[in-house]
Amino acid sequence: MGCYLSTFVYLMKLCVNLKSCMSCGSYSFILVSITIVHLILIWNMVYNDENITVYALWKVPDMLPAFTLKGGEVSRFILGGADLMFPGISIPTEGLPSFQAGKPWSIKVPGNPAPIAVGATTMSSNEALKAGLRGKALRIAHYYKDSLWDSADGRYVPNEGFYDDIVVEDPNYASPSQPIDSSEDHAEGMDDSTIEGEEAAVDVSESHIRDPVIHIEAVEDLTSGVSEVKLPEDKTSEEPSQPTEEREHQNLSTEEIDSLLEKCLLQALHTSVKDKDLPILGSTLWSNHILPYRPPGVTLDIKKSSHKKLSKWLQSKSSSGLISAKEDKHKREVMLLGVNRGHPDYIAFRPEKKVQELVERHDNVIAEGSSTNQLEVAEIYKPSSHVNPIFMAVGADTGKYYSASEASDIVFRYIEKENLVKPTDKAKVTLDAALCDALYKGAIKKGSAYPTEIHKRDLGSTFLNRMQIHHRVSRGDEVIIRKGAIRTVQIMTERRQGNKKMTRVSGLECFLMDADSLASELQKKFACSTTTAELPGKKGQHEVLVQGGVIDDLAKHLVDHYGVPKRFIEVLDKTKR
Repeated sequence: MGCYLSTFVYLMKLCVNLKSCMSCGSYSFILVSITIVHLILIWNMVYNDENITVYALWKVPDMLPAFTLKGGEVSRFILGGADLMFPGISIPTEGLPSFQAGKPWSIKVPGNPAPIAVGATTMSSNEALKAGLRGKALRIAHYYKDSLWDSADGRYVPNEGFYDDIVVEDPNYASPSQPIDSSEDHAEGMDDSTIEGEEAAVDVSESHIRDPVIHIEAVEDLTSGVSEVKLPEDKTSEEPSQPTEEREHQNLSTEEIDSLLEKCLLQALHTSVKDKDLPILGSTLWSNHILPYRPPGVTLDIKKSSHKKLSKWLQSKSSSGLISAKEDKHKREVMLLGVNRGHPDYIAFRPEKKVQELVERHDNVIAEGSSTNQLEVAEIYKPSSHVNPIFMAVGADTGKYYSASEASDIVFRYIEKENLVKPTDKAKVTLDAALCDALYKGAIKKGSAYPTEIHKRDLGSTFLNRMQIHHRVSRGDEVIIRKGAIRTVQIMTERRQGNKKMTRVSGLECFLMDADSLASELQKKFACSTTTAELPGKKGQHEVLVQGGVIDDLAKHLVDHYGVPKRFIEVLDKTKR
C-alpha cells in the first residue's frame, strides 16, 4: 500500500489535470479494489469533489448525493449531452431533499447503483420548490459516453445496464433503492458503512484546502491512517430478514432461472410485445417487457443463467426459431426483429390472464388519455424477386406486405416443408438451391463458394435483408405506406444572433403531422413565436421553427400528444458545444 500511495502522491505532483489521472487510475492501475478505493478517497480528501469522474463514482457510488431519474429512457437525453431538468427527476415520497446551489450531485437510473453523470445544482431546493420544480436542476459537467470517458482506454462500463445510448436497470442489482442523500456537505456522503475510522471520516469533510503543497503534505500525513479504509461490507446480515418466499426465490438454480426467463419472455411475447413496435432493442425488451413479468420478490439475474449474457440468450432463442434477432453493428446491441407466433413453444404457452388483463387495461388508458387518435408505426417488408420462389413454394402472397415476424415465419415454413433442418445439428439449416439463391444470389463475390448451410439464428435477419423494406404509419382512418425505413423526427436547438436560441423540428410528415397546425399549437403551448419553412431540396417537407431552447419539452410533447415512439425522435442541442 505504501508503494502505491507514494506513486499516487508522485503522480499528483506531476499531473496538472487530476481528473484524467483519476479516470485512468480508477481502472487502469494494476491494483486490487481495496487500493483503488484508498486512492479515490485520498484524492477526494485533498481535492474538492467538484471534479469527481464517473470512474471514481463507479468505485464508490455513494461518494456524492444523487438524483434518480424517472426511468431509463430519460438517460438518453443525459447521454446526448443535455442538462438534467426537474421534470425528469423521480421525487421520493418524503419530498425533495435539501440542497444548495452550485453543489456537486450525481445522477442515477432506477435499479442501477452506478451513477451516469455528475454536475452542479443550478439552484437550491427552496428555489426549486418556489419554481414549481420546473427548469434546470443540474448543469452536467461530465457524463458516461462524453469525450472524457471516451478518451480512456478500454471504455469501461460498470454493469450490464450500461448500453451505447441508454442506461437501464442493472439485471444483477438486487438491493432496494436507497434514499437520496440530502447532506449539503457532499464530502460527508460516504458514511460509516463506507469509511471506518475516525480520522478518515473527519478529514474528508475538512479537505477543501487550496495550497497544492499543503495538499501533498496532507496526503503524506494520512498514510498511517488510510490503512483503516476499506470497501463497503455486505450488510445483508444486518438488514431485516427477507420473507421466506423471497429468500427461496433468491436461491434459484441455473435451470430454474433459465425456465423463469423462458416463461417471462413468452409472457411478454403474448402480452406486451406487439408486431407494430418491432424492431426493439434488447435492453428495451429486457427492462420494459421481461422484467415486469417476473414473480414478486424475484430478481432476474441473467449472469446466473446458463447463457450469462442477454445477447447470448436472445441469440439462442433466435436459433430455436422462436424469435428473429440481430446485432446492430452501430449500437453494438442485439435487436428483436420479429416473433414467430407459429412456433410450437409460443402456441403451447398459456399467458397468465391477470397479467394480460392488466396490460390491456394499461393500453386502453393510454389510448383514452391521448388527445389524438393513437399513432401506429410499423416496419413492413415486401417480397422481392430474390425471395418470391420461397413465398410461392408455401402458397404465400408475393404482392402483400409482411411484418418481420410474418416474413420470418414464411422461411421457417419452407424449411419445415422441405425438411431442411440438419439431422446432426438441429441449430443449422441445409441450403437447397432455391433457398441458397434466395439468400445469397448476387451477394456472393465472383469466384467465392456459396454456403451450404446457415445457422437458424441468422436465417430470419438474412431473409429480411433480401426483401424490400417499407414502413406503415396510421392514425385513425389515415394510413400511409412508404418505401424504405422510417425516418426519424429531428429536433435541434442552435444559437441565433448572440445568445438567442432557436429550436427546429423536421420529419413531421412521416408521422402524419401537419407543420402549420403544430406551429400554431406550439405557439400557444410555449408562449413564443413560431414559423414554418419548406426544407431546401425536399419538396413537400417542412420544418417548424420555435423561438427558445425547448428541445426537451418539445420531444415530450410529440411523445405524449402525438404518440410518436421515442426511438424515432433524435435530439441535438448545438448550444452545448
